[in-house]
Amino acid sequence: MRGWGRVIVVLTAALAASVAGTAAQTPAPGACGGSQKIAYIDVQRVLARSAAGVAAREQLEREKATMQKEMDNKRNELEKLREELEKKGALLTADARRDKQEQFERKRRDAARLADDFQKELEKKETALLQKVLQEVSGIIEKLGKDRGYYLIVEKCGAGVIYASTDADLTDEVIRAYDREAPAKGKK
Repeated sequence: MRGWGRVIVVLTAALAASVAGTAAQTPAPGACGGSQKIAYIDVQRVLARSAAGVAAREQLEREKATMQKEMDNKRNELEKLREELEKKGALLTADARRDKQEQFERKRRDAARLADDFQKELEKKETALLQKVLQEVSGIIEKLGKDRGYYLIVEKCGAGVIYASTDADLTDEVIRAYDREAPAKGKK
């Protein structure tokens, strides 16, 4: 989906801040005398592969298809009106032709406004769904970090990670944990 990348960047910052808040409560490096563990996750992969992320994308695609169908109907209506103007325009009186032209222009503007409204509505729903998923994932990451004794967990893309060992990648674990918790939350 076109907008996912843009929305992920914005929401990843919120996720990073949430996880960083947890890390800030952890003792400073070396304070306990041992080595500190650092890991990363790929939020885009969590959204793409987790059950909730897939469900959110599918829901958005269904809504987009419904909106697209309505826009196709509007486009067909406009096309018929345009053809009528072209074919019968010469036979109409000047006033009738002007009325038809104004009707066409009004419907064209309405269709353009509707398309813009649909786009904004989809972006708003997309942001809300992704934010919900990322909030839920944030809690899982925090729990995983505390349970495993990680000093810091960063988001791979948002943190500008240039190199990271695959051993430090917790993404698949987060997806599995999220998928296990998601059905339990739905039963409540």
